[in-house]
Amino acid sequence: MNPNWRSFLESAEGSFDSHTCDLLNFGDAAAELQAAGKQTLLVPLTHLEQIEVSGEDAKSFLHSQFTSDINHLPESQAQHSGWCSDKGRLQASFLVWRDGDNYRLLLAGDLREATQKRLQMFVLRSKVKLTALGDAMIQLGIAGPQATEALADASLPCPAEPMAISVRDGITVIRLETDRFIVAAPLSAMARLWQQLSVKARPAGVPVWRWLDVEAAFPLVTLATKEEFVPQMADFDKIGGVSFHKGCYPGQEVVARTQYLGKVKRHLFRVHSQQALKAGDPLYSPENPDQACGTVMSAAPAPSGGFAALAVVQSNFSHNVHLESREGPQVQAAAVNP
Repeated sequence: MNPNWRSFLESAEGSFDSHTCDLLNFGDAAAELQAAGKQTLLVPLTHLEQIEVSGEDAKSFLHSQFTSDINHLPESQAQHSGWCSDKGRLQASFLVWRDGDNYRLLLAGDLREATQKRLQMFVLRSKVKLTALGDAMIQLGIAGPQATEALADASLPCPAEPMAISVRDGITVIRLETDRFIVAAPLSAMARLWQQLSVKARPAGVPVWRWLDVEAAFPLVTLATKEEFVPQMADFDKIGGVSFHKGCYPGQEVVARTQYLGKVKRHLFRVHSQQALKAGDPLYSPENPDQACGTVMSAAPAPSGGFAALAVVQSNFSHNVHLESREGPQVQAAAVNP
């Protein structure tokens, strides 16, 4: 994380997790969480990082590596995508969009270095350059009933529909849902954007954004869940993150076979627990004594109390799920796509 950006946020009373460097809150975590879904919030997305992919072979390289159809990605759209191991398990997940002839990949920050290093191994003789943008770019999340007004006050464009993007003066705005946006901007614009956006939007920490991700069923692969899921288990096929009509990519044979044989037994669920949840936590069922029946994908404190999460769970055991062991605390699970 750029030290200037961190210092700026600390001067605005931002508090950081000493281990992950995620921004936790701006002095009142409980009030920020209660504001989620009701007020307009401004969140520094310190848990995410960008990689720029440039060079004349950038498009063909990404198309041959990722699960989505990069060849037909228009400049006006962002796209979910995944990068799988040879066994068809997600090594990372991305929001991908075009920046002129280049491409931007937004992914979990704790996977950025390893993902970039491994992708570089497959470049070989292709004319492709991978560049980490953590020192040059920031990401802000803005969500809530006045989000579009806040963007207008900052002289930022507002994309018309979900997953559409708009660009002005080197700043990209991605509309995730009706009232939720990501703003990707040069570090040099941070002070101005913060001042303008925070007039109508209350600053909040990353846990609030994670809760919004759970509510929106927005799957994010992190270090804790790397190589845990075939894309269909995390419902990537339902959000446009998998193309079944493109050419080969790592793990494509497994992904395709899983799809056409209809053997996906695990799917994405929203779960709720009174006990703390975190990515990577195993879930068990007394009816399945041999192994875990699910894994937490992402989690956050819930405004209503307890913890909310997205988890990949074996569907036929979803009615009786426990945390960490068959005798552990019971959690409630509801399918994202019943």
